[in-house]
Amino acid sequence: MTATEELALYLDVPMDVDVELDRLLLTVRQILALEVGSVLRAGRSAGENLDIRVGGAMLGFGEIVVNDSTTGIRLTDFFRNE
Repeated sequence: MTATEELALYLDVPMDVDVELDRLLLTVRQILALEVGSVLRAGRSAGENLDIRVGGAMLGFGEIVVNDSTTGIRLTDFFRNE
């Protein structure tokens, strides 16, 4: 039996995928001042790796890509447990 066959029952189970662009430390005053359209400056530059987690476990790294009017994440490194 192949690995895909062993996982067949789980292939359609939805899982949360988290992509972390940055973390910020804000004061309560700064948080309360946020409005729709507010911009928070990220400390990372374009092309830097983003952490990708599935169910809280590290899956790999990605980078932001823009294609026409669509923004997405390209998986650049994938952790495999073998």
